[in-house]
Amino acid sequence: MPWTLPTDLRHFRELTLGRPMIMGRKTYESIGKALDGRDTIVLTRQAGFEAAGVLTVPDAETAVKAARMMAASRGANEIVMAGGGEMYRIFLPLTDRIELTLVEAEPEGDTFFPAFETEGFARLESRAPPQNPRDSAPIRFETWSRVKQSAPG
Repeated sequence: MPWTLPTDLRHFRELTLGRPMIMGRKTYESIGKALDGRDTIVLTRQAGFEAAGVLTVPDAETAVKAARMMAASRGANEIVMAGGGEMYRIFLPLTDRIELTLVEAEPEGDTFFPAFETEGFARLESRAPPQNPRDSAPIRFETWSRVKQSAPG
């Protein structure tokens, strides 16, 4: 990532600890290891890709099935989609809640969170946390929840 944000990393840890995480291979490689206290599922099309401490799967359906089993075994009620850009595009239609960090910066880059239609979602929270002196940019945390549609009738 083109910034240093210890405040966001701490927030990410709080949101993900104890929950299974699905991420793409490139995101996994940028992290470089499985994260402590979280079952990690790496979705990749790269045949033969293996990494210590993670489950590697070839498609989204297998990733979700594995994550549900891991969540049940841990007593977790959520699955985390941890990126990157292609994974967000695949999983956004399945998402019930979005924990979004808005970074007040415009760096060069080739991977972005896809634009999502706020219609069908409600913003539950928007807050600017106290900035850590080591944060390279101001940030804002937002929580969005998919609005459940009432059954007709």
